[in-house]
Amino acid sequence: MINIDTYTGASFPLKNRIGRLVWGIVYVVFFRYSPRPLHQWRSFLLRCFGAKIGKGVHVYPQVTIWAPWNIEIGDYSGIANGVNLYSQGHISIGKKVVISQDSYVCTGTHDYTDRGFPLKTKPIKIEDKVWIATKCFIHPGITVGEGAVVGACSVVTKSLPPWMICSGNPCLPIKKRILT
Repeated sequence: MINIDTYTGASFPLKNRIGRLVWGIVYVVFFRYSPRPLHQWRSFLLRCFGAKIGKGVHVYPQVTIWAPWNIEIGDYSGIANGVNLYSQGHISIGKKVVISQDSYVCTGTHDYTDRGFPLKTKPIKIEDKVWIATKCFIHPGITVGEGAVVGACSVVTKSLPPWMICSGNPCLPIKKRILT
């Protein structure tokens, strides 16, 4: 049994913590304040830290990324200013995906049933041609199906089916997405 009042164990190994420290410095000095059109520069920086970034990706300068080595972004996807990719676990973003301003993609949670309250990570997969509108929250362990649209301010607590328009808190499928 762990005494939570005296527990000081780290959730991540030293290598991870050092990597995040170095990334934090690079992020502030070279990423966050880079001019908006320099998407290739930011993609280069992310690749230097182990992210898998496709061609034509637009990651804007005020996107917050916890651990780039846990990020995969497919070709021609865009991640808007204010998005937080809380990548304690793996985040996979498909091709031609748009994640709009102030959305939060969160892979980390805690086991609240354990006295030690340990960190748990669950991967998130956002499939091709998805649009996540502004101010959405994506819970750990979620898959957003291909072509789905997640309405503004939605809270995604369960995986979403492909080619559906979904919205709400909790986010639910509303109707089929039909392209013309």
